[in-house]
Amino acid sequence: MDLIFVHGALVRDGAWWWQRTAELLDMRSHSVVLPSCEGEGGLVEDAAALREALDGVGSAIVVGHSYGGTVIAQAGQHPAISRLVYVSSYLPEVGQAQAAIMSGEADPVSIAMDGDRLRLDGYDASSFGARFLQDAPDLWDDALARTVPQSAAAFITPTTQAGWQGVDSTYLVCVSDRSTSVELQRAHAAKATRSIDLPTGHHPFISRPDLVASAVSRIARLSPGEALD
Repeated sequence: MDLIFVHGALVRDGAWWWQRTAELLDMRSHSVVLPSCEGEGGLVEDAAALREALDGVGSAIVVGHSYGGTVIAQAGQHPAISRLVYVSSYLPEVGQAQAAIMSGEADPVSIAMDGDRLRLDGYDASSFGARFLQDAPDLWDDALARTVPQSAAAFITPTTQAGWQGVDSTYLVCVSDRSTSVELQRAHAAKATRSIDLPTGHHPFISRPDLVASAVSRIARLSPGEALD
């Protein structure tokens, strides 16, 4: 079985973010290149990129981090999807845009317009790390270097599909996340088949790849709808 990782917003080089966990998994791992983070396209193009990746595999677990869950929703149903895993992510209903999902957060991430793109605003390595990656301080500089402006269309385009519906799914709740509130995570986790709490910040596949790899391995062995022990 293949494993496809869909990274979050405002970053590039998804394979780098996922590498620590991929190395621990006995599965072929792929990372989707999101056009909206590469200087073109928006949510629709990102979803098309995921579908193209799925077209190239027989059966896959798709892991969505943060905005990656909205990409999964927009991609819709695909015969190659075996199950879904969400990491501090979102299971939007049809008609919800990423910006609307995040609009109720009490302490939103600081972003600014850059032409027709959005970028993180005012973060240096220390403040970025404290907000997004407090549990992996050795990687703050490397992670910040992989942040990029992203098409505003990725954030304001409403979804037209809810690809998570009817698919076996597991939500990894990052209980020490300083980017996406635990309250918002739990609201979306309630839509998944099951959930697991992880004692991590926003990027557990970097800070605790052992926990994420263990969870994905357990999920891969479950029957659809089966509860975790």
